[in-house]
Amino acid sequence: MEFITLNNGVKMPILGYGTYTIEDLKECQRCVEDAISVGYRNIDTAEVYFNERAVGAAVQNAINGGIRREELFITTKAWINHINEEKILKSFENSLQKLGLDYIDLYLIHMPYNDTYVVRGEREQTL
Repeated sequence: MEFITLNNGVKMPILGYGTYTIEDLKECQRCVEDAISVGYRNIDTAEVYFNERAVGAAVQNAINGGIRREELFITTKAWINHINEEKILKSFENSLQKLGLDYIDLYLIHMPYNDTYVVRGEREQTL
């Protein structure tokens, strides 16, 4: 596995498995479990994907199966309208809880460029 070293010294696996569009939670969990079983260690999700619980269940199964948490690099993202201090802290805590983790390796703002976005078929405008 190749890694890149981030500015803070953390090593992140270059190859990652994304879970965007895997809305069926059982399918999402299975896909992430399969990805981990074939060597993926960088798993990407987001609160707006609505599958953090399934990703977390797959990660927990991997840990229970002998993979150390430190071997996994979990990324999730806060939704763009959660960028004030109160909302971002709540979003972060919700993601930790849904993922069932003590920490998240990388936490990003989803779509930070003031683009138009669609959530479950409803057209919205960013702040």
